This record gives sequence, structure tokens and C-alpha cells, in this order.
Amino acid sequence: MTKTFHTLIAACALAATGAAFADAGVVNLYSARHYSTDEALYDGFTKATGIKVNRVDADDAGILARLKAEGTASPADVILLVDAARLYRGEVDGLFRPVRSQVLEDAIPANLRSKPAADGGISWFGLSTRARVIVYNKVKVNPQDVQTYESLADPKFKGKLCIRSGSHPYNLSLFGAVTEHMGEQRAEAWLKGLVANLARPPKGGDTDQIKAVASGECDIAVSNSYYLARMIRSNKPEDTAVANKVGVVFPNQQSWGTHMNIAGGAVARHTKNQANAVKFLEYLASPAAQNYFANGNNEWPAAKGVQLDNPALKAMTNGQPFKSETIPISAVGANMTKVQQMLDRVGFN
Repeated sequence: MTKTFHTLIAACALAATGAAFADAGVVNLYSARHYSTDEALYDGFTKATGIKVNRVDADDAGILARLKAEGTASPADVILLVDAARLYRGEVDGLFRPVRSQVLEDAIPANLRSKPAADGGISWFGLSTRARVIVYNKVKVNPQDVQTYESLADPKFKGKLCIRSGSHPYNLSLFGAVTEHMGEQRAEAWLKGLVANLARPPKGGDTDQIKAVASGECDIAVSNSYYLARMIRSNKPEDTAVANKVGVVFPNQQSWGTHMNIAGGAVARHTKNQANAVKFLEYLASPAAQNYFANGNNEWPAAKGVQLDNPALKAMTNGQPFKSETIPISAVGANMTKVQQMLDRVGFN
């Protein structure tokens, strides 16, 4: 059986029996990061601190549901999720323990973490970022025509847009950000325009959208930046061929900046190992770990002042910095109910 499966059994047993207890030598991690490269990152923490990481993998929604079901018997110490809206939901549902850490507060910009609790504690911190970019067919589209998210709803692109499900967390977060920038009325009109421009019903993941642009099924698409970076760095000729056929735009450079979603971490509400949990999050915000996020999964660092050396990310931006939005990422989560209601009204599945 795999290490993860063994860990899952152990965690279930602890939760079922209420036998979870403090252990100075461990930190129990519930993670929605399904990236094999992260294993070496956790090993690095253990080598640096002597604290063993017991990891349980699930998706964001599954982790939040599990924490609710386990209640005070939960063995979880640290929660890693890959979407701002889900982090916000975990905070609202009282599943995280706000903590004070000068290391984390100095490293992570205020807009990439939760608002302070009444006692000044922070419920969650962004640990890496990924841009929601526009991908276009180099032969069919002038990049000047897709410089903004607003342009995706332009009638000139009727029947030419590919995008995954509107209810997927990556899109929900983008739509929540657009709502924050534009207001609900304008955002709903924009979403209606996206639906009108669809080349086909939403389906597949972000990689599928990029491939659809390269094949000519559609002219433009929306994707998280790391999916394209993976293809740029791939050793597979078919991936390289796709990457060479598409261009990328970091939208809204002349206005509010490109939407950045986060992967982030929190201390579990019922942690038995709070000191270890905070130490683990501080490690993930360190320059070495931040660079590992960048090189391992093609994400941008969330911590201030970290320089990255990822050839694919540099290629996507021509080695130049780009303007990212600065709205509090917590506001994106707060807009989720509005966004879902708008999606229902415009028929964006």
C-alpha cells in the first residue's frame, strides 16, 4: 500500500477513536495539493526540524467536509488548499485556528491572507500564486484584441471561447475577483457575454482548453498559468507542439492587473500540535520553499522579495514583471454566493 494510504488509515483511526494527541515530533497534514514534487519539500522540513509530516490527500471540498465530520477528534494540524474561495469557506465555517506569526505576517502580503480575527490572529496564508491568463491561437488572434478579461465577452469572439465549467473553483475565484472590480451588475452582463461566446459547452480541465486553442476548436481560452508552463517545460513533443501554437496574455495590465488565485495553508481548529503547525507554515513561506513551489509546480512565490528562476515562467512574461491585482483575496471568497447566483441566471454551467 502507498504511504498516503497508510497515512489515511492512521488518521481515520485517530479520528474514530478520539485518540489524537500532541506529539512534539509530528505534524499531521491534510493536503489538496496533489503534486508529486511536494514530497521533497516536506522531506526538507523533516530534515531541517526533525518533525515528521503525516500527510492525507483529498480535494478541497473533501477536506473541508472531513474536518466538519471529525470535529474535535480531528488529528489534523495543518490544512493546505488550492483555492482562495475554499480557504475563505473554511474560515467562515470555523475550521481554522487563527494564529499569530511575525514570520508569516512579514513574509506574506496582507492581500494574500485572511483578514485579522478579533484577537489579531490570521486564519490562513497564501503560500503560492497562479495567474488566470488568456491563451490565444497565434494564427487566428491578434493579442491586442485580448488584453483584458472584459474582451472575452466581446461579440467579435462569438463561438470562439473555450473554458472549463463555470462552477469550477478556479473560475469561481476569477469571477469573484471580476465582481469585486466591476460590481455585480456589470459582472453579470460580462458572464452573459462569455456564455454567448462559447465555442462548445464547458468541459475538461485547463490543459484541455489550451489544446483546444492549438487544434483550432476555439480561438481563445482561459487557463491557470502553471498548466501552460508545464507544457512549455515538457519533454513530450506533442506538448511542445501545443505550446508553440498558442500565445499567452496576462490580462488587465493597464487597469486592475491579472487575477491571481492562491494555494494556501491554515492551522486546523482542533490541532494538537499548534507549535509544529505554525513552524511548518513558516517553513513553507521561506525563500527555499517558495522557490520549490516555483520550480516544482510552476507557481509564483507568494512571499515578498523571493526571486525565482523558472525558465517557463520567464518565457511566459518575456522575463519581465507583470501587474497583478491587489484586492484582498478574502474578498474573492466573500463574493462566491453572488457569483453562483449570477451563473445560474446566465446559464453558465
